[in-house]
Amino acid sequence: MLALTVITLLLVMAVALVRAFAGPNVFDRVMAANLFGTKTVLLIAAISYLYGSPEFLDIALVYALINYISVIGVLRVTELRNEQRGTKEGA
Repeated sequence: MLALTVITLLLVMAVALVRAFAGPNVFDRVMAANLFGTKTVLLIAAISYLYGSPEFLDIALVYALINYISVIGVLRVTELRNEQRGTKEGA
C-alpha cells in the first residue's frame, strides 16, 4: 500500500513539473511549483515511515518552510514587477 502511495506521489509530481514548465502565466507556474514542493514533503514523510527513521520528518518540515517562504517571495516579486510596469505604462 505504501508503494502505491509513493508511486502516486511521483506521478503527481511529474504532472506538476509539466504544468510548471507549460503554465500559461507566472501564477500558474508558481502554483505548480508549490504543488511540487508540497508533494515532495509528502514523499519525504512517506519514505520516513517506510524506513522507520523519524529524522526525515525534520527534513520534510524544513523543506515545507523553505517552499512556503520561496513561493511568497516569488509572488511578491512578481506583484512588484507588475505594479512597476503598470505605472510606467500609465505615465
